[in-house]
Amino acid sequence: MMTFLLFLAVGSVAGLLAGLFGIGGGMVIVPVLVITFAAQGVSEAVLTHMAVATSLATIVFTSLSSVREHHRQGAVDWTLVGVMSIGIVLGTMLGVSLITAVPGPLLQKIIGVFALLLAAKMFFGLEPKGAGKRPGNRGLIMAGSVVGFGSSWFGIGGGTFTVPYLSWMKIPMRQAVATSAACGLPIALTGAISNVAAGWNHADLPEWSTGFLYWPAIIGIVLTSVPFAKVGAKLAHRLDQALLKKGFALLLCAVGIKFLLF
Repeated sequence: MMTFLLFLAVGSVAGLLAGLFGIGGGMVIVPVLVITFAAQGVSEAVLTHMAVATSLATIVFTSLSSVREHHRQGAVDWTLVGVMSIGIVLGTMLGVSLITAVPGPLLQKIIGVFALLLAAKMFFGLEPKGAGKRPGNRGLIMAGSVVGFGSSWFGIGGGTFTVPYLSWMKIPMRQAVATSAACGLPIALTGAISNVAAGWNHADLPEWSTGFLYWPAIIGIVLTSVPFAKVGAKLAHRLDQALLKKGFALLLCAVGIKFLLF
């Protein structure tokens, strides 16, 4: 019961961050799940892969609400989503197939490096300069494959990669965020299904697992992340975004250092 309450708390924090910053909560969910699974005595051979896979599975449910609202406001470029999704599906499948062979401790260090890089980006406000030119379908598919591949390794919905890429194309930020949210659904679906197959009948998995997906965590996180995302969206209009981003960047630094050194 205490562990399930922790999953509820993780979902609330992840949802709040998603609403505040327009990003998914995967970079919060994955580290906390790693620590929680380790405390539960889950084998080191699978706990990091379970954390990444479970994070992706929660995004399937949480992104549906977000995409519905963005679509209602007419902000999603569905043509762009359709083309990029071809690459997203292929990149995500490839990413999951490769990550399965990576030892858990090494995967944690890779996630730690990514957390530090993301922290630097947020703290210093680093954004790509716009090109103002929309690539052809081949370029969009290639970009989608990179987004899907990276997201499958870090348990995120892809907004960290997709929003800067769309901004680089000079797509207005409101439309970029909405389109990125829609791209998160094929990432999450493909990642979840691929991780079920990759972890199927693994000897070290705990009860209540389907492949690398751990259902108590998925249910707990989904129950609270959706309502708290709405709270975060309201707070975003009242709080200092620049200060909040710097605070979140410092949290990511702590995550990166923890994964790299401990």
